[in-house]
Amino acid sequence: MEIFRESTLIFVAAPIYTVVIIVEITLSRLFDRPLYSKQGVLENLWLTVLNMGLDILIRGIALVALLFSYQHRLASIDNPLLYWIALLMAEDFMFYWLHWVDHHCRFFWAAHVTHHSSKEFNFTVGFRSSVFQPLYRFVYFIPLALLGFRGIDIFFMYSATQIYGILIHTQLVHKLGLLEHILVTPSHHRVHHGSNVEYLDKNLGMVFIFWDKLFGTFTPEEKKVRYGLTENLESSTLVNLVFHEWRSIWKDVKKSPRLRDKLRYVIGPPGWSHDGSKKTSRQIQQGENYQKATMNKKLIDGT
Repeated sequence: MEIFRESTLIFVAAPIYTVVIIVEITLSRLFDRPLYSKQGVLENLWLTVLNMGLDILIRGIALVALLFSYQHRLASIDNPLLYWIALLMAEDFMFYWLHWVDHHCRFFWAAHVTHHSSKEFNFTVGFRSSVFQPLYRFVYFIPLALLGFRGIDIFFMYSATQIYGILIHTQLVHKLGLLEHILVTPSHHRVHHGSNVEYLDKNLGMVFIFWDKLFGTFTPEEKKVRYGLTENLESSTLVNLVFHEWRSIWKDVKKSPRLRDKLRYVIGPPGWSHDGSKKTSRQIQQGENYQKATMNKKLIDGT
């Protein structure tokens, strides 16, 4: 019965996805906005199929881990309404940190980068999954089981928040007034997919935007978003889409002279280099901020 609940959720979501994608394609053609390409849609489809296949294979292990943790829970919530509200908040909080690590540790960025490698931004990009994420995602939800949330309910809530997360991948919805202060909106998530310097590693939440505001990763959409990576892929073969960053890590590890540097290429932030030949997103942002400050000073001084 519990599994049927999640299956029902997915069953209900499927026609919603179909309708909104058709509407977005239709509107993009009516207004002559090239939001979709056949290549992009096929890439997104293949990546989500790979992700779902791996998710199914790993589901049993994940459930056992969460069940074991639940059996050793440290707390419980008896009120059903409070239980589901708390689960929504707690699951979204843990997803924020999962997403934060995916952006700040290169090993996990290698898995997550597939979601960001599209130069398009539309509803189907929401399906452009981080293929290997199911292998470790459940680990972040173990604390929820220890707090008294059942594993099957955690999976259900994750599926529900994923539905919302997919529906914010659109360029056709502008800012949403008061909701911009509470929820992750399409405007916020467009920023997240931007390769503009000021947009790198920003707006990491899935449902609620106040995590980003609380932990300093929030940036509003103020300029046109440039989608994709800071260095876009030359080849869009499925193998390259999934494994290009892993190959880059291996090349960097081989060329670095010290063991400490080899480890940093794996677990350090994306863009870190032992010789300064590359820069992390923070270093890029700090460099641009310094240039802006210098230019402003010159303008003020009249030089």
